[in-house]
Amino acid sequence: MTDLTRLETALLPDLMAKAAEKRDAAFGRNISYSRKVFIPLTKLCRDVCHYCTFAERPKQGHAAYLSANEVLAIARAGEAAGCTEALFTLGDKPELRYRAAREALAALGHDSTISYLRAMCALVLKQTTLLPHVNPGVMRREEIASLREVSASQGIMLESISERLCQQGGVHYGSPDKLPAVRLETLRLAGELAVPFTTGILIGIGETRTERLDALVAIRDLHAEYGHIQEVIVQNFRAKPDTKLAGADEPDLLDLLWTIAAARLILPADVHVQAPPNLSPGVYQKLIGAGIDDWGGVSPVTPDHVNPEAPWPELEALGLRTAEMDKILVPRLPVYPAWAADSGRWLHPKVATRVMQLADAEGWARDDEWAPGLTFAPKPRAVLLVKVDPALERIINRASAGKRLEEAEIVRLFAARDVDYERVVTAADELRKAVSGNTIRYVVNRNINYTNICYYRCKFCAFSKGKTHEALRGTPYDLEMGEIVRRSQEAWDRGATEVCLQGGIHPDYTGETYVAICKAIKAAIPGMHIHAFSPLEVTQGAATLGLSLTEFLARLKHAGLGTLPGTAAEILDDEIRAIICPDKINTQQWVDVARAAHALGLRTTSTIMYGHLEKSLNWARHLLVLRDLQAETGGFTEFVPLPFVHMEAPMYLRGMARKGPTLREAILMHAVARLVLHPLITNIQTSWVKMGPEGAAMCLNAGANDMGGTLMNESISRAAGTQHGQEFPPEAMEQLIGSLVRTPLQRDTLYRPVGNERRVISFNAPELAPIVQTPPRKVMAE
Repeated sequence: MTDLTRLETALLPDLMAKAAEKRDAAFGRNISYSRKVFIPLTKLCRDVCHYCTFAERPKQGHAAYLSANEVLAIARAGEAAGCTEALFTLGDKPELRYRAAREALAALGHDSTISYLRAMCALVLKQTTLLPHVNPGVMRREEIASLREVSASQGIMLESISERLCQQGGVHYGSPDKLPAVRLETLRLAGELAVPFTTGILIGIGETRTERLDALVAIRDLHAEYGHIQEVIVQNFRAKPDTKLAGADEPDLLDLLWTIAAARLILPADVHVQAPPNLSPGVYQKLIGAGIDDWGGVSPVTPDHVNPEAPWPELEALGLRTAEMDKILVPRLPVYPAWAADSGRWLHPKVATRVMQLADAEGWARDDEWAPGLTFAPKPRAVLLVKVDPALERIINRASAGKRLEEAEIVRLFAARDVDYERVVTAADELRKAVSGNTIRYVVNRNINYTNICYYRCKFCAFSKGKTHEALRGTPYDLEMGEIVRRSQEAWDRGATEVCLQGGIHPDYTGETYVAICKAIKAAIPGMHIHAFSPLEVTQGAATLGLSLTEFLARLKHAGLGTLPGTAAEILDDEIRAIICPDKINTQQWVDVARAAHALGLRTTSTIMYGHLEKSLNWARHLLVLRDLQAETGGFTEFVPLPFVHMEAPMYLRGMARKGPTLREAILMHAVARLVLHPLITNIQTSWVKMGPEGAAMCLNAGANDMGGTLMNESISRAAGTQHGQEFPPEAMEQLIGSLVRTPLQRDTLYRPVGNERRVISFNAPELAPIVQTPPRKVMAE
């Protein structure tokens, strides 16, 4: 319904209903906002808009511009309050009108306000974690391009395209930067330069409804050409003292609601529609009913310098009012998810790095300080909504019935928040109880990483060492066979039933190396289960001997190999593998190893390493690869989500990755896996090394039924930066499980209960002897 005549004559309830329907189809239950701090760089302006109280004249004793220290002080206050955006507000080209502005700029070492603005954006970008967003008014091409290098997004309010308002007696008379053609040209140039952009209209300043619609059509047409309009603000004029419009009538609520609904129906579905909440207190629900999906910037630190008489709502109150309309308040960045997802087109590389570090997998702002590997205690979020999305409930019912879900359905599960999140978690835990009862299992084992020398260049790995990785923590080593056997014997003497062996792909290793390791351990400790060699190691070992996968795996099995870890999976989607591990095996090769192992009776685990640069669609594809292979072979014993630990990971240090999954995403990975893989993979394991004990406990209430291994010597996650311990002994395992009112069960690798003898030994284990990391016997290859 975009015929302009029909919009002007339609009944408001009908208009609002259609607008809300279009909004829901595009954005679901989410209503976003940006947690920001306002930095009024200068209040001088060459324009004389008749409604404005922001602009000021130069005053003796008052600085024309904020100093760098003042800018940083405001930005740091915002950073401390959890803001992600630094909104620079300023007047339009004051140096063209005021000598004081020109002199102040000269003293600061700049010849224009835009030049100084660029410097301050760069300062905030360098000295804080905030993302600058700039509203500097009309700009030339080179100015927009310059600011693009130091800001996540830019904006200019179109306000109106009525030429009448620029004539004598109009609110824009005497304001050269308010000429519609000039402002539209700035919008057009921003589109050409691929700048994520904000614009909007100001209603109630003398324009007609037809003129409002014309302005919205102009914005629509520019977006159709360039795709750069992120959001359109529908702002209602507020009369202010000491202005020429101090006594003017303000638009009433019905007029505002009509304009919001019209904007939603005229604008393309991907454009966000915003109405500032502080300008319409007490009617938030009606604004949502008219079709908005964004509240704009809300600051916990600074006032709205453009409308200082209108205080920001408390975020808690805003969340409650939003929930009353069955919507979920979601924090965002100044660049919206759709534009952040295509950062190569829309963002300067340095800005793209900051966006990625502040974002979750969907492109929204991270909503807590937790990250995998940190000892920061995870905290669940409050639930404000009452009703679960019926569409989500249908997906859960299909999954619980064992149906194979589609990619889009899985993506919807991963997007769950608030009551929807709680429903996914509860459904997964109900399924866990039905499948596995109240028993939580774990295995007493030891990790042995026989070498950290690797000739692969995986961008996520902080463990491997080579010429390009020497700067990372630790030193290169290559364990002698005697040390591998000693550690295995020590593990057995401490109650272990399994040794898990993995390492880097050493350039001198062949398939015979892996066979020899199995033989040596089995010769020394016949009862020890050998859980070893990822599909990457198997592929490499087979290739060095000229054997097929089946032939090589048969040799390993004969030598004593019991099961294989399903690592080296990372993300089983070649779109992502091409970026994070381009020289590694691809998805099909990983599947080929698992299939060949299963055919020989060698069972394997399955894993995912998530939370770096992939999206929920990639998670969905990964889970379906595992489900489909399990339907074929039945060979997977468990699924193990491994959240990306970012601190020392090369691709995070190079600005290529997020800070791991958020807590919500990490819990959902376990819950969604339980639903998607049901009934084929019955065991979902949580990684205490990466999640921490508290996080692991949350996963055990979200569909997981296994705590994995005690490990004894965990080193891969430690190399990546996790702060959690290297061993989780049986006493601690069972204490944690008992705190959840569950029954602990010590198991072996194949999920069989261990005998009492092994269990007793594990509870009376002596201290570990110091490990010996045998240095490399050869100079590392380039």
